[in-house]
Amino acid sequence: MKHPKEERTYVMIKPDGVRKGLIGEVIKRFEQHDLKIVSLEMFQPTHEQIHNHYPKDEIWITRLGEKTKSTYEKYGYDMVADFGTDDTSKIGPEVRKWLVDYMKSAPLVRMIVQGVHAVDIVRKLAGDTLPYRAAVGTIRGDFSIDSPVLANKEKRAVANILHCSETQEEAEHEIKHWFGEGKTHDYKRFGVDE
Repeated sequence: MKHPKEERTYVMIKPDGVRKGLIGEVIKRFEQHDLKIVSLEMFQPTHEQIHNHYPKDEIWITRLGEKTKSTYEKYGYDMVADFGTDDTSKIGPEVRKWLVDYMKSAPLVRMIVQGVHAVDIVRKLAGDTLPYRAAVGTIRGDFSIDSPVLANKEKRAVANILHCSETQEEAEHEIKHWFGEGKTHDYKRFGVDE
């Protein structure tokens, strides 16, 4: 059993976060909450890396279509006019393609963040995945206003600055996917690890 200070999570700063110059701000917010960055790299992802990052199972893809349909219904937009169908199993693959295209559109920054309740604290600092709903004071709430309504109308993914693992199990899987057995750094933070 690992020490609570050794919990790790995976974070990836997305193209809009990189383009907005938020790399330092994201890291600063984590470090201000006594988390430490134990691995960090900027890279240009390949299609295969991003394709393999997102689930490919039919249930997950159909759920993307259902979320899109729900957004259209909530705001009174005509889904058939924009997609040519309201079949969520046909819309989901299109939305997944937007995600892959978005994630390849600029360099990304991948990192492993470590600390007490790292998974939960990082998600709290990031804010709601839909920036227009994210609380002021969170990374998404302070630096984005994007919404699925706008993204769907523009036929693109929601730009929400960063990805962070939802659970410890997902973090382990994503760390292995993005870093393999890569080197992490062990160091003591003043006032945190002493």
